[in-house]
Order: sequence, then C-alpha cells, then structure tokens
Amino acid sequence: MPFVATDEMLRAAQAGGYAVGAFNVENMEMAQAVVQAAQEARAPVILQTTPSTLRYADPQLYMGSVRALAERADVPVAMHLDHGNSFELCAQALRAGYTSVMIDKSALPLEQNIALTREVVRMCAANGVPVEGEVGRVGGKEEDLVCADAGYTDPDEAERFERETGVSSLAVGVGTAHGVYAAPPVLNVELVGRIRQRLHVPLVLHGASGLEERAIRECVTRGICKVNFATELRAAYTLAVRRTLEESPEAIDPKLYGRAGRATVKELVFSRIRVCGCGGRA
Repeated sequence: MPFVATDEMLRAAQAGGYAVGAFNVENMEMAQAVVQAAQEARAPVILQTTPSTLRYADPQLYMGSVRALAERADVPVAMHLDHGNSFELCAQALRAGYTSVMIDKSALPLEQNIALTREVVRMCAANGVPVEGEVGRVGGKEEDLVCADAGYTDPDEAERFERETGVSSLAVGVGTAHGVYAAPPVLNVELVGRIRQRLHVPLVLHGASGLEERAIRECVTRGICKVNFATELRAAYTLAVRRTLEESPEAIDPKLYGRAGRATVKELVFSRIRVCGCGGRA
C-alpha cells in the first residue's frame, strides 16, 4: 500500500490509547525484518534513519528499499528522519520522499530551538509532511548523538513549543537515554501524563531500547503515541551475524548471515509491537 504520513498514524494511536513502534534500520535486511513483523502482527509501523546512517548512504537509497517493501505490504508503513540535525538534512529527506522528519535542536536554548524548528515545519507543511520536534533532552549516546545530562521536559516549555512551532508530534525527556543502559532507568511516568494534559500533539518516547516492558506500557498508558527502538535492533542484528560466522567460519555468502540477522530483528520487532499495543491496528 502507499506510504502513510506519521501524523495520521499517531493521531489514530492517540485516539486508540496505543503507541506505534518506530524502528531504526541500517540496511535492507533490517528494513525487511521490520515490515515482515508488522505484516504478521497487522500493525502500522515507522521505519527510521539517523544522520549518521544517511552519511553512510544517501536518503534516496534507503527510501528506495523501504518504498519497495511498503508497496508490497498491506499495512501502513511510514519513513521517518530520526534526529535530523539541520535544515539541510531535513530538506534532503523531504526531497527523497520521507513521509515525516524530526528536527532535533533540543541542545539549544528554547528560543533557538523554537525558531529553527518553526523553519523546518514551514518547509515541510508546503509538502504536507509532518514534523517531530524535541523539548527536554534524552541522555546517553546513540551513534554520534551524545548528551551527558538528560533534561526532563518542562510542561510549560512544551506547551509554548507546540504553540509557536506547529509541530505534529513532540519527543519528551522523562528519564530515558539513548544507547545501552548500565542499570534500569527511573522514569518519570507521571510527567508524561502531565505533559499529555497540556498538549494536543502526540508524544514520542526516545531511548526505549532495553527498557522493561512494564515501563513502556505505563508510558503508553500515560500518553506516549510513538516509541523509538534503535540500539537493541543493531545489537540483535550484529550478534546474529557474529554467531553465524562463529558457527560457520568458512561462510563467504553474505546472504547466509544476513538471513540470520533479519530473522533475529524480526522476532525482536514483533515483540516490541506487542508491547506498544499496536498489533491488530492496521
């Protein structure tokens, strides 16, 4: 089926009390795994790429692979730029056909974050493409995204940000972090509910890799409509490849270990779809 814009998906999730899983993909096999899992679960799904992924290969290449998968699928599929770090990269993703983009200037003072986000929203609105912003910072390290201090989102700032930027969704800081957790984080789930009461747009949870299922479900119950998974997918794919090569050191066919990585990621994505509650919602 044709690509679906993420605002359509997330509004449905907001009304239905569930979240849509958003999965970062690095290659064809991971993209196949995500769409296959969504098909079997009858779930809407969002595939994402980050700035470092798009330095490895351009947006048109990733978009081509995902478009081919989406056209063969009969569940809603969206393609999203995750943590877009510049107006120029957002424009590049827009030209490639991405159905939504994120501009993340949360490291800047609020006024600058608002101003730069508003410019991206203006550009994308002319093409009917929704924009995700961020207020409050998600800690940790994911690829080249580093934040030593996770800042909880201030509900007053979030309300002002929504009003002055026109974003379609908002990533909020509630105690999660990118990368691998050294210990289970303490999430401020009550803050999710307070922000949800103040805003109209759907809320997004970053840094969900490695979170306990109970924590994710509670955040969804409080108002999270999109949950991002990245690090754990890369880890699952890599471990499957490594295991295959250890078991068959003579292997030279990339399809052998690519198939193993794909199967492992598919299983993980299927389980995360179940946790988000979006299975059967396609």
